Amino acid sequence: MAIPRLSSLLRWRKLGKSDWLVASIGFVLFVFFLSFFFDPTSDSVPSVDRSPPIASLPDLVKLTLSSKAKERGAFCLDGSLPGYHFHKGSGSGSKSWLLHLEGGGWCSSIASCSARAMTMLGSSTYFEDEVDFQGVLSSDPSLNPEFFNWNRVKIRYCDGASFAGHPEAEFKNGTRLFFRGQLIWEAIMDELLSMGMSDAKQGILTGCSAGGLATLIHCDYFRDHLPKDAAVKCVSDGGFFLNVPDVLGHPTMRSFYHDVVNLQGVDKSLDQNCVAKPEPSNCMFPQKFLNNIRTPVFLVNPAYDFWQIQHVLVPASADVDKSWAKCRLNIKECDVAQMKVLHGFRSSMMDAIGKFHQNKVGGMFIDSCYSHCQTLMSATWHSPTSTRIENKTIAESVGDWYFNRKPLKLIDCPYPCNPSCYNLNFT
Repeated sequence: MAIPRLSSLLRWRKLGKSDWLVASIGFVLFVFFLSFFFDPTSDSVPSVDRSPPIASLPDLVKLTLSSKAKERGAFCLDGSLPGYHFHKGSGSGSKSWLLHLEGGGWCSSIASCSARAMTMLGSSTYFEDEVDFQGVLSSDPSLNPEFFNWNRVKIRYCDGASFAGHPEAEFKNGTRLFFRGQLIWEAIMDELLSMGMSDAKQGILTGCSAGGLATLIHCDYFRDHLPKDAAVKCVSDGGFFLNVPDVLGHPTMRSFYHDVVNLQGVDKSLDQNCVAKPEPSNCMFPQKFLNNIRTPVFLVNPAYDFWQIQHVLVPASADVDKSWAKCRLNIKECDVAQMKVLHGFRSSMMDAIGKFHQNKVGGMFIDSCYSHCQTLMSATWHSPTSTRIENKTIAESVGDWYFNRKPLKLIDCPYPCNPSCYNLNFT
């Protein structure tokens, strides 16, 4: 069944300010819902445990289908053209570029990729004509003080392998699917370079969730295609996925990544020093290749990442007796024993980023929230009530790090110590 365009459903231009916040948060959460590959029965819509501030009027940015994609053979899963939304920079930001890679999970089988090809995460047929630029993409200096006037681009995600699939893996079981994520990335990069990015003085590649992982995979490619004298860095939001067993001891995420890599030929886009080892799919986990990235990287990640808790640590398949049913949907419902497991997950994340903590040019903002992507909404990126560590918002932390004002490696105390968190509630 086709998904109608959200732009027509929401009658965008007739919404009031308070309605805009609800609509924009709803859209981001809708994309998260589509990405829940382990639990197709998850139909709850999350809320937050405190009221966000009133949003400003939206930046509605039109969709552009890539003009270079067809000649490059760069297609979404269903064969449609990939696209992006471009907001031109101005003034002091006219030669600065910020690219955001959209997230939305992955597909690991012919069946799941075929289903995905009938949604906005696999076909541009279902892309909205316009999207709202919030958070790190906002043009409001009060909500995005560092990057509001940069050239800002949201690259849509329609390949199912973090912009890293290769066509050599196609034509399986006679099913026509296009595994062209790497070509999509290259085609849109070429297009943006021809639009002025080749003269950039400053550049940031960022992304959320699967787009946050893609940011790490393509960070050095981005750096290498901008001028050598440009200040270029990468910000991964919610993209630090852990290679940990689920609560039953099963390697759920590792097995899933193994299937994604094998199905879509992702290994050709991964760190080649890493994939030379016995199991290339392990190189999808940032811990394996983060320290090999030459370009400065900033990690934004909650230590209690709800997506990873619901799909890596406690997937539905590992909660047969439903003892985790309430906890995995609302961290406030976790009992003492369950919180001990979640604190153990946080410890695993601290261990995984341990070596990166010594990286002199790297930065991080690891909060104790039950959240996932946090740079795309003004309420969590930068507002009077945003999540803070040491009294700094994520936007202020990224800005201080990017402009070399001070080294920033902020790690929050364990849950529930931070009252500024926006903790999602799926019950």
